[in-house]
Amino acid sequence: MKIRIKGNTLRFRLTQSEVTYFTEHGYLEEKTEFGESALTYAIKNSSSASVLKATFNAGKICLLIPEEQANKWTQTNLVGLQNEQEIGDQKKLFLLLEKDFKCLDETNEDQSDNYPNPLAEKHQNG
Repeated sequence: MKIRIKGNTLRFRLTQSEVTYFTEHGYLEEKTEFGESALTYAIKNSSSASVLKATFNAGKICLLIPEEQANKWTQTNLVGLQNEQEIGDQKKLFLLLEKDFKCLDETNEDQSDNYPNPLAEKHQNG
């Protein structure tokens, strides 16, 4: 699972096996360690959430996904889920959960478990 953070935007991307794991367990977590401390980020299937929502407590970002949306996302070709979460002072946090596609340009990153990019055929014939 990868996260991209830019300003008030959180973007989570999952590979095929991570989506499968999340489907089976309803929870997926990763850590980035900084010596004695760590940043933890997770996604969680939530029966209490009515919209995609993020929390941040004790160094952990958790993206809560309503069960119905999680089921639709994991069991169909739906690429992503998104929401704008009100955070006060007339500010919003933009949330995006996506299936991770293989890049069309060259990269050193292992992409063997990424979803096939639907634009790949157009790019090759381009």
